[in-house]
Amino acid sequence: MNDRITSSPAIQKQESVLSTNKVLRNTYMLLSATLLFSAAAAGTSMALELPYLGPWITLGGYFLLLFLTTKFRNSGMGIVCVFALTGFMGATLGPIIGYYLKTPNGAQLVMNAMAITGITFVGLSAYVITTRKDFSFIGGFLMAGILVAFLCGVMTLFFNIPALSMAVSAAFVMLMVGLILYQTSQIINGGETNYIMATVTLYIAIYNMFTSLLHLLGIMDD
Repeated sequence: MNDRITSSPAIQKQESVLSTNKVLRNTYMLLSATLLFSAAAAGTSMALELPYLGPWITLGGYFLLLFLTTKFRNSGMGIVCVFALTGFMGATLGPIIGYYLKTPNGAQLVMNAMAITGITFVGLSAYVITTRKDFSFIGGFLMAGILVAFLCGVMTLFFNIPALSMAVSAAFVMLMVGLILYQTSQIINGGETNYIMATVTLYIAIYNMFTSLLHLLGIMDD
């Protein structure tokens, strides 16, 4: 009798909902903490006037810390790796923001990019959480699109083509919109049960959207 009650569909559904809500809550709590930590790292980097490390060191550090985060995602060490990753990315972002702040209308550009990123993230997240729509069908497209955009971005490091650089930034903005929709729906629909990896994905989406918007707004201001 107890076994039949425990395994009833209603109870299983309730347990699934509670598990999903826990992952969602933990993800947004950790994401908020990492964003604040990243902002502090960026502010410290600007205050100390640290130089920009360059794209290759930034990419190398990012992929190394992402590997460690993935490896330890099921342990407490994973939390440490998440803060190391987001702190590092924040530190590399500091000199970029500092550069824009020294330009005419720089402060306005940074605030606009930050506001658009924040409003977009909140709006997309609220839409998915409210509708519980499943965006898993765009997973393959996102993977292919991000890979192509990344390779085109690498090309801009070797060839000074402003149009290509602008196209890459615009593509990343749209792809990050899709990534936020996809990752949030994965959490809501039980496709992602690890809040550490969910946090990393959403953080990178926010980071890339902000830097891409900053680049686009800077070009348009020029």
